[in-house]
Amino acid sequence: MILVTGVSGALGGSIFDGLRAMEGLEVAGASSSGDGTTLRRADFDRPQTLEGAFAGVDVLVFVSAGYAEDDVVLARHGAVVRAAAAAGVKHVIYTSLAGSGERLTIALAHRWTEARLAEAPFDVTVLRNGLYAELAAGLALAGAAGAAGGGVFAAPLGDGRVPVVARDDLAAVAVRVAAEAWHDLSAGGPRRHAGKTYELEGVSAVGGHDLAGVLAEVLGRPVEYRTAPLGEVRPLLASMEPYQVGHTVSILSNINAGLLEGRRGDLSAFVDPPRPARDVIVAEVKSGLQG
Repeated sequence: MILVTGVSGALGGSIFDGLRAMEGLEVAGASSSGDGTTLRRADFDRPQTLEGAFAGVDVLVFVSAGYAEDDVVLARHGAVVRAAAAAGVKHVIYTSLAGSGERLTIALAHRWTEARLAEAPFDVTVLRNGLYAELAAGLALAGAAGAAGGGVFAAPLGDGRVPVVARDDLAAVAVRVAAEAWHDLSAGGPRRHAGKTYELEGVSAVGGHDLAGVLAEVLGRPVEYRTAPLGEVRPLLASMEPYQVGHTVSILSNINAGLLEGRRGDLSAFVDPPRPARDVIVAEVKSGLQG
C-alpha cells in the first residue's frame, strides 16, 4: 500500500489524486482530520495517531508539515519518522527543499528531517522541491493594486531572480517515484529510488521585471518594476503569524541578494517538458484578480 500524508493540502492532495488515477495501485490518504473511512487519521501533533495510520503501509509519501514554528515542525517530523519505523514502513518519500534554498530560514527543518530519515531503518527518497511558481504569483498579486492604480509594481526583489516550478509538476514527480518504489518492492528487484535525493529546481527564473510583465499582460496596461525597501514591506506582513513573517522576509532577502539562482537539477528527467513558469503565474494572477 502507498499512503500519502497531508492530502487536505494542495501538494498532498495532488499527489493523492495522481496516484489514485493509476491502475493497479492500492493507495490511501491521511490527514489530521481523517475520518477513518475514506482517509486515515494521521495527526502530526498527536503522535499516538501515527503508528496506527501507517500500519500495513509499504511506501509512505511524507509531505512536509512546515506551517509552524521550527520546534513544532521538528517535533512533528520526528514523530513521523519514529512511527514509520515502528509500523514497518519499507520506503519513505519526503518532500524537502531545493539545495539553492540552503540559506532560507525554512531550510532548517528540512535538513534536520533529512538527517533523521537517513538514520532510519527504511529506504528513503528525498524530493528537494524548488519554490512554487504559485509563490511568485502571490508576490505579483500583492503588488497588483499599485500596478493597476499607478502602473508600478514595487517589491523588495532588487535585480535578483528565483527559479520557480509548478506545484503540479512536483506532484507528478512524487507520483512517479512513489508508484515505481511500490512496483520495485512488489517485484523484489532493485529499488531504483532508494537512497536517492532529487533536486527539483524550476528550469526558469523570475524576478521583479518578469512579474511586472505578467501584471502588464493581465491588466492590459504598461507596468514598471521598482525595487521597494524591505523595511516598507514589513508592516504589510503584520497579519501573518510571526514565523510566516520571518520566512517571508528570508525569501525576499535571498532573492534580492541574488542567492536563490538555481542549479542544474533533475526536474526535466521526470517531467518533460516542465510547465512554463510564466504560464502558471499568469493563470494564478488572473484567477486571483477575478476572485
